Amino acid sequence: MTPHLVVITVFDGVELLDVAGPLEVFSTADRLLHEDVPGYRTLVAGPQPGLVRCAGGTSIAADVSWKELPREIGTLVVPGGLVLHESGVKALEAEPLVQWLATPATHGTSRIASVCAGAHMLAAAGLLDGRRATTHWATVGQLAADHPEVTVEPDAIYVRDEHVWTSAGVSTGMDLALALVAHDHHAELARRVARWLVMYMRRPGGQSQFSELLVYPSATDAQIARLQAWIPDHLTEDLSNDALARRTNLSVRHFSRLFRQQVGVTPAQYVESVRVDAAARQLLHTGNGLRAIANAVGLGSLETLHRLFKQRFGVTPAAYRERFTTRGA
Repeated sequence: MTPHLVVITVFDGVELLDVAGPLEVFSTADRLLHEDVPGYRTLVAGPQPGLVRCAGGTSIAADVSWKELPREIGTLVVPGGLVLHESGVKALEAEPLVQWLATPATHGTSRIASVCAGAHMLAAAGLLDGRRATTHWATVGQLAADHPEVTVEPDAIYVRDEHVWTSAGVSTGMDLALALVAHDHHAELARRVARWLVMYMRRPGGQSQFSELLVYPSATDAQIARLQAWIPDHLTEDLSNDALARRTNLSVRHFSRLFRQQVGVTPAQYVESVRVDAAARQLLHTGNGLRAIANAVGLGSLETLHRLFKQRFGVTPAAYRERFTTRGA
């Protein structure tokens, strides 16, 4: 069976995590797949084979040059980097990678994706014309101004428009890669990859780049850390302070104080945030009704779902689904 070929492009000044993050997700998915299921083959492509200097001063090795790539590519990933700041996005048309992206050589690519400011390169190559897209929060205005033909979603983690996927800043490339793995295989594989890489949870594409959960640290206390990992898989169970304290074999008072010290919010606030995030994922990735989603994530009622969504996102669940459910391939 032929594996799905994932090509990640690199260039002088590339952001290392834009490359390494998705690379680890696809490589881990390949290792976790059964032998009888086509996995992933990854290649790093640069201007020429050999070392390429990254933005942070380290180097990464390109396996092949862009021109040596096979015509049939499963997924082509374009990261961001310093070239966008040093050259200015209006000069990107002269960049060798942009020129290559604009050639028919990339037309056999089944799926194109960008991480962070890599969206500017896709736009400069004309690959985002008439499409919805996102990029790093610091450059969304620049993308919209320089490319009015692109509908920019300024606050999304990632956006899918048919076969073109774009993601926000740096670490969101891993969220995007997990979404691609789930699309190619199933959500359970993406969940296993996330657990292997110790990623707390897969964020939905429409979730804000400034997610509430992003500011909640993973606890250093082993009992609280295990509880954080356990909660997302048991949202319909009793997650009251009393029940959670029993799981940690602590008194309710000691548990509540320790949890807040470790995570920064009360257990109830944390559970509520996890449930709302789970509801957001179901809104985007399933066709389930709102009442069914409210029950599935342990919120109990449609009224509670509406109230918490309005507090968190400023829109109703139905409006959230309509805004962020993207056009499929």
